[in-house]
Amino acid sequence: MNGDELEGRIVMPGELLSDKPERISYAFVDKGKTYSTVVGLFSNGKLVPLEGPYEPVPEDVVVGIITEVKFAGYSVEVNSPFPAFLSSREIREKFEMGDAILAKVLFVDEVRSIELADAKKLPPGRLVKVSSVKVPRIIGKKNSMIDMIKSATKCEIFVGRNGYIWIAGSGNANLAEKAIRLVEIQAHTSGLTDRIAAFLRGK
Repeated sequence: MNGDELEGRIVMPGELLSDKPERISYAFVDKGKTYSTVVGLFSNGKLVPLEGPYEPVPEDVVVGIITEVKFAGYSVEVNSPFPAFLSSREIREKFEMGDAILAKVLFVDEVRSIELADAKKLPPGRLVKVSSVKVPRIIGKKNSMIDMIKSATKCEIFVGRNGYIWIAGSGNANLAEKAIRLVEIQAHTSGLTDRIAAFLRGK
């Protein structure tokens, strides 16, 4: 679910979503009715949480920071309470502590440890941390929001589903970060794409 598909009404934990029992993520059924378990945006029968920790899912693309170099691979910080590991077998290049990487979640085991693969080193830049549940809004429908920010700021921007965003290149990184922060703050509002476009034009 992306971008402008996220328009809808904001619901609170315990708020009624449906008079019927329905299978909706982040919801529960009680006495034949369906209720929200989170603060979220409810639209077209889908509930998108507006706050909460990153929940890793296989195939997620994440931005991570190498925190430890081990014999068999690397420990990686991916904005999760659970450890992430990148095996040396899964990569061709070597990394050092502090390197920023773009990688894919290969699998998550029963104790929520994360195995990464397909890693590549990111160019020098800055890390912006956002709420992971706001990432679909920052990306936008068919990448519309992030492509607009890239175009206006002439920056390379790598967005991880884990809420880590890496801004690189010789463009206006400060403006890029401000625009991303604005999307994060106003993620639940309608007409956001037009407001961000106006903000970028004004700068």
